[in-house]
Amino acid sequence: MAAEPKRRATSIQLTPDQVAALRGLIYDHYRANPRPLPWRDTTDPYPILVSEIMLQQTQVDRVREKYVAFLATFPDLATLAAAPLPAVLTAWQGLGYNRRAIALHRCAQTVMAEHDGRLPAEIATLETLPGIGPYTARAIAAFAFRQPTVFIETNIRTVFIHQFCHDRHGVHDREILPLVEQVLDRDNPRDWYYALMDYGVMLKKAHPNPGRRSAHHVRQSPFKGSNRELRSRILKQVLAVPACTAAELAAMLGVEPAAVEKNLVQLAREGFIVERDGCHFIG
Repeated sequence: MAAEPKRRATSIQLTPDQVAALRGLIYDHYRANPRPLPWRDTTDPYPILVSEIMLQQTQVDRVREKYVAFLATFPDLATLAAAPLPAVLTAWQGLGYNRRAIALHRCAQTVMAEHDGRLPAEIATLETLPGIGPYTARAIAAFAFRQPTVFIETNIRTVFIHQFCHDRHGVHDREILPLVEQVLDRDNPRDWYYALMDYGVMLKKAHPNPGRRSAHHVRQSPFKGSNRELRSRILKQVLAVPACTAAELAAMLGVEPAAVEKNLVQLAREGFIVERDGCHFIG
């Protein structure tokens, strides 16, 4: 997902009639085909925070089930902040990119310690919290606090490339953001962004994905057989059987000891794992 970069003036200036027509098109589709996503049923900032962190680099269908189970285990910021890290990582298993779980855990602890247990509404303050970058801060501001912020994610990008950048490749977000700002429904930014995202999902199914014509499009490498998969397997094994040595982990996983040792060092740097007397534990 892309955050809001420094913008330049767009050459496209929409008339009020064009803005109204585009909004009508997108809202009509939204009202007829809304996606039933559980985080859209709440305005509580905490569940919205959880959903936005989970949705980073992860498909909606994978998030949907994990989101409900995670909130059942950690129903509020205080519960999450007080939970031991192994419990948080166990609940996160299956979502991938486990560093997000650590960031979310630290975010909850920071909010409890420094913000009286209330997720701040100010974008600048949100951006200081672990795991929250420019995009996530603006999404939380729009969905939890109904602030008319301007931001882009992959489905929003798809809509504007499809509508305004016909047959062009390498389209930069700085060209799109002024258009996002022009058509933003400032009276109802929450539903407007949900509608935009749903329209983008429809376009990806109906057309060769317009988002691939973005300068920011990156094709994700396969997970199977990657080092990301090995990291995930190591972490899962340490959660299941703590106090293993690197050699024991390598034997249990059936991989080269050098690869395990290299990843253990990196996982320790990132705060996942600690080593005591040659044995490894969740940090």
